[in-house]
Amino acid sequence: MTAGVRAYIDRPIDDVAAAAAAAQVAARRWGLDEPAMLRVGMNAIYRAGSCVLRVSAPSVPATASLELMSFLADAGVRVPTSARSDVVVVDSLEVTCWELLEPIDEPIDWMSVGRMVRTVHGLDRDALPASVPLPLPTSLPWWDFAALLGHAEPALDADARAGLESALARHRDWQSLDGAVVCHGDVHPGNVVMTVEGATLLDWDLLCWAPPGWDHAPLLTWASRWGGDGTEYPAFAAGYGRSLADDPSAGAFAELRLVAATLMRLIAGLRNPAAMPEAQRRLAYWRGDPDAPQWTAQ
Repeated sequence: MTAGVRAYIDRPIDDVAAAAAAAQVAARRWGLDEPAMLRVGMNAIYRAGSCVLRVSAPSVPATASLELMSFLADAGVRVPTSARSDVVVVDSLEVTCWELLEPIDEPIDWMSVGRMVRTVHGLDRDALPASVPLPLPTSLPWWDFAALLGHAEPALDADARAGLESALARHRDWQSLDGAVVCHGDVHPGNVVMTVEGATLLDWDLLCWAPPGWDHAPLLTWASRWGGDGTEYPAFAAGYGRSLADDPSAGAFAELRLVAATLMRLIAGLRNPAAMPEAQRRLAYWRGDPDAPQWTAQ
């Protein structure tokens, strides 16, 4: 376990052309089909035949992600399987190769996910591979709320800002990390795939050292803000072995995730007008609009 201050991935892919070129270099080196982009965000993801290429700008060598997935699989957590043990490095980008997951048309088994997260929370931090960073969540740039508010200021109206600042004031002590455990860092439906083998938990880029509520928080607001049907968290909690719905730190993390998601979308909207409509949907909630729509584009 590396006592690094940064998450494995804490900056997005900002040069899509460079990511595509890196994926092509890797595909040629590994004798794979021409890569086709699936999505781009913090990583650029490509399909190349029966493999998935993941182009990243990690804070440590990308071999750490291969070592972490092997370690987690040995611990009984269902995770993606690497298809190659080597990494292709192209300038500042690193490409890893993974077996393609074949999703099935079944609801996510949240009880199974809860059990896996409980296993993760029980891991000995000192047993993690030495290459793997385990930062505190306070190091995440999108939890620097003062900086985010400053960047978003040009698009913030007084009512929305008041609502956001009220949430920040309620949880001003969120950085107290008593009872910290190894956390996945981003447990939500977008990071789970159902396959014939069961639920597979993806995207371990935000692995961190935080209280258990950090991993419960995303699902606590999934129904109210993100369009979930309300069954997600109860099933997850049942699999985990207990509910943290009334836990103060989990509640703080849940609301502050909404603050971060709003400010990040607003900042994105200032750079790209296509992101602004969703940002405005989110601001309606902070203005206290009783008819505020649910959010999209998690």
